[in-house]
Amino acid sequence: MNKNGGRVHTRFPPEPNGYLHIGHAKSICLNFGTAEEFGGLCNLRFDDTNPSKEETEFVESIKEDVRWLGFTWEDRLFYASDYFDQLYEFAVQLIKQGKAYVCDLTAEQIREYRGTLTKPGKESPYRNRSIEENLDLFTRMKNGEFSDGAKVLRAKIDMASPNLNMRDPVIYRIMHERHHRTGDKWCIYPMYDFAHPLSDALENITHSICTLEFEDHRPLYDWFVDNLITGDKPRQYEFARLNLTKTITSKRKLRRLVEEGYVQGWDDPRMPTIAGYRRRGYTPEAIRDFCNRIGVAKANSTVDIALLEHCLREDLNLKAPRVMAVLDPVKVVITNYPEGQIEKLEAENNPQDPEAGYRQVTFSRTLFIEREDFMENPPKKYFRLSPGKEVRLKHAYIIKCEHVVKDEEGRVIEIHCTYDPDTKSGGPAAGRKVKGTLHWVSEAEAIDAEVRLYDYLFLDDEPQDNQDGEDELEDRFEDELNEKNEEVDDFLSKINPHSLKVLKNCKVEPLLKNALPGSKFQFLRQGYFCADLKDHSSQTPVFNRIVGLKDSWAKANRK
Repeated sequence: MNKNGGRVHTRFPPEPNGYLHIGHAKSICLNFGTAEEFGGLCNLRFDDTNPSKEETEFVESIKEDVRWLGFTWEDRLFYASDYFDQLYEFAVQLIKQGKAYVCDLTAEQIREYRGTLTKPGKESPYRNRSIEENLDLFTRMKNGEFSDGAKVLRAKIDMASPNLNMRDPVIYRIMHERHHRTGDKWCIYPMYDFAHPLSDALENITHSICTLEFEDHRPLYDWFVDNLITGDKPRQYEFARLNLTKTITSKRKLRRLVEEGYVQGWDDPRMPTIAGYRRRGYTPEAIRDFCNRIGVAKANSTVDIALLEHCLREDLNLKAPRVMAVLDPVKVVITNYPEGQIEKLEAENNPQDPEAGYRQVTFSRTLFIEREDFMENPPKKYFRLSPGKEVRLKHAYIIKCEHVVKDEEGRVIEIHCTYDPDTKSGGPAAGRKVKGTLHWVSEAEAIDAEVRLYDYLFLDDEPQDNQDGEDELEDRFEDELNEKNEEVDDFLSKINPHSLKVLKNCKVEPLLKNALPGSKFQFLRQGYFCADLKDHSSQTPVFNRIVGLKDSWAKANRK
């Protein structure tokens, strides 16, 4: 950090061709966090050099995600497209230096000529065109005289270099596509490896932080900067990308899930996008805590998703009010409780927060409990409700099952119980112990709600190769992208068909009717839930399960 006079200026440079995912959250925290730590600045710059896949929707979603995570770029919002004129002039400058040429080879031929890791590349037959001819052809490319793919501009470096990225990389290609910001002004667009380092330089970036797959691109980054920039120059630093168990972090594969309807959009709560996590009910504090805990490494590894869920539980445990919700209700009738009587009982809102206070819950003759909390013929050590057995109702009384009522198919539809009136809080037998405690909701005030139980979209710990730093040439040419279909199809075959279960007619406390979208709660014994940002309303309460209560990470680390 002693270079550049101690100045630190970073940037977060997403391409607006999709929504950001959890891996981008790590990059956001690293770039903005590093600037904060050293009293520097961080830019938000959109590397919008591929108009065929970039949309304003993605730009706005990225802005929202960065803000939601708690960071600000102030007045430092930039686009690579801001520099298209300057980048074009840089390309002309390389041609005039004899360091760039127009090539007529097809994308497939360029790949064939490139060689392999053990075999040097072969020079293009167009490599030795004169400077004048190259300037003329490049001008005509800009003027739209050639079709897509007919010609490219390549840097003239070294076809025998042991680094494949230095073997005359493509720096401009023809694309007759309308750009979301510049419209139809351009029909040639710079490649990422060309635009990125020069954009860094134009913004006076000091630390260009990127993931490890770009380590082999660093000599090319430096080559462009050294040949075109004078004065202070940015330097590239690499860190390990975030790979998470049971999670994909390839934007191309996430796009496939959205476009082919495997999920219900980029913000589907099963998606590892920041928008998906936000809608599911994750908190920015938990994600930032997770990113801080995993730190920055120079070796790729895979992080257990249980750590992210642990950070989430720790945050929600302190913040989320406790409420009672019955997801699969069965009716309980307390036969010795007076008909028509309603009683208000005191319930704590959050035992972890002394200032959370208490609320009133309604108790009446008829209640709902979870169907799984009753068993007619229980095994040994079953401590919930069964014939002749007692349990305590949370915040209320001890009840005893006397008999059940079944429908014609033998399904239990009512459980008839008696209660001990001395066992509520403050009563003479309040301290009487029983082994089971159940949550419940009074029929007198219960409201119906829809609850969505989300599971992992993939059950495999590593559903696919998460590397998303594909060679830029392959990433930009559609015909080469098609070669990846076989790999993607295999990835799609691993989707969990039970990743979403929707429960209708759940019974919840009445206060949840007025919960604002995004409000978070702990449903006692069920997990943490969030009022859905899109579908929840007082007329139709909808809650997403954020995460269960079982914390495998904490349990493993207590051993």
